[in-house]
Amino acid sequence: MSAFAGTPTFVRFFLRRDAFSLVWWILGAVVLYWSQAVSVDSLYATQTEFDHAAASMQNNAALIAMAGPARVLNTVGGQVAWQASAFGAIVAGLMSMFLIGRHTRVEEESGREELIRAGAVGRYAPVVAAVVVVSFANALLGLGIAASLIAYGLPAGGSISLGLAATLAGLVFMSVALLAAQLTEGARAMYGITGAVIGIAYGLRAIGDIGNGSWSWLSPIGWGQAMRAYAGEIWWPALLSVVAASILSFVALRILDRRDVGAGVWPTKQGPARGGTSMRSALGLAWRLQKGTVIGWAVGMFVMGLAYGSIGKDVGDLLGDSKFSKDVFAASGGELVKSFYSSIALMLALIASSFAISSALRLRGEEVSGRVEALLATALPRWRWAASHALVTLLGSLLVIAAGGFGTGLTYGLISGDGSQVWRLTMAALGHLPAVLILAGLTLVLVGFVPRFAAAGWIALAFCFVVMMFGKLFKFPAWLIDLSPFGHLPLLPSQDFRLMPVATEIVVAGALVLLACAGLRRRDIS
Repeated sequence: MSAFAGTPTFVRFFLRRDAFSLVWWILGAVVLYWSQAVSVDSLYATQTEFDHAAASMQNNAALIAMAGPARVLNTVGGQVAWQASAFGAIVAGLMSMFLIGRHTRVEEESGREELIRAGAVGRYAPVVAAVVVVSFANALLGLGIAASLIAYGLPAGGSISLGLAATLAGLVFMSVALLAAQLTEGARAMYGITGAVIGIAYGLRAIGDIGNGSWSWLSPIGWGQAMRAYAGEIWWPALLSVVAASILSFVALRILDRRDVGAGVWPTKQGPARGGTSMRSALGLAWRLQKGTVIGWAVGMFVMGLAYGSIGKDVGDLLGDSKFSKDVFAASGGELVKSFYSSIALMLALIASSFAISSALRLRGEEVSGRVEALLATALPRWRWAASHALVTLLGSLLVIAAGGFGTGLTYGLISGDGSQVWRLTMAALGHLPAVLILAGLTLVLVGFVPRFAAAGWIALAFCFVVMMFGKLFKFPAWLIDLSPFGHLPLLPSQDFRLMPVATEIVVAGALVLLACAGLRRRDIS
């Protein structure tokens, strides 16, 4: 029997299984690039304003570290490449990581892989099928990016360069995930290794871009940006990604030949026989499971806040004096600087909602893995188990949002010489916490009543992001914006604090958590 026997069948099955998630991953990446083109094109009334803003951005080391090398920033294409390419590569990398993990290490960890291999299936079939599907997804992602930018009117060469860079970054991180799946015995460790590689790649690129550029050549993200989209494209850096992905995939397949199904090259470290006082309660266990994720998100949000706060009072120079700037950033009637940082606080809260939803989905993950059955076989009631994870989600969301606001206020306060901005911008970000908790509560309700559709919490976040960030630009009706819980909260610091909407949303979030606990008590644990 061929080592690849059954591969076409697995490819068809994986495509059917991933169809829904693939649509949203690809659509999200395309919108990320296309929306930058739309917003930048509407932001500046004249080319003189555009040139002035570009000069300000080129001298901001924090923004360069966050986005990438500053090239032709006085053009729409240059701005799109600068603002979206690094984050687009991360999106492609995360998509590849989760898809590879789902079809390799998760299947082995659950025991389904062993059952499949008992049939007429080649040893390489599931892995090769996963690589084919993920490669196809990355190709569609890059094609969608290029097509959307060309359709908008940007030059074809730069648009193709951006799409190709995102595709190749996804393929490199796919091969990293594939190798990590062979090295580890658990999906969590595999995700941790791959996520760390993505983070290191981003960090190396940032260090290189604010230095002499040499460190950027060690990063797959830097290789894509070195293709110089819309700035006199060069194509040979794409070969670096192709070579790296090929070598890593080859090594992963060689290791697959030499390990047992379900095992990894690195054996799982045995923990202590006793978990200590922190493991003697449901809350302690929930915190132990999510502690690393909370800390990682908090650090990331803090760094992002530092970058945004470094803009200081140069907001007027960056945004120009167009009607769009006044409509979007000064809609509250306040000063442009305050309105801008109100928008930054809202964006940080929307990003932090990703943590809140993923934390709420941890309940479902523990259930699917079968670990929760052993816990509930003891005297631990379901509601306490669910409430413990919900409390970790609450406290984690608070810490993650506060870290982003604190980072923004810290650098803005240092640049402006106003120390009170640290407290003011931290509270501006925390002002959106009730809306974040509503999204987490909605996800918990789905886990409690219709667990198969629990991932729909991400759809709610996508809706909130679109209506809050682009509602004014596309003139969405007021009733549509009001469907978002973020639309009812005051935009601090440009607007005055209002207790009623904040208190109302806190009550709604609490009611959703109680409803989720009730749902978990009534249904069977799968």
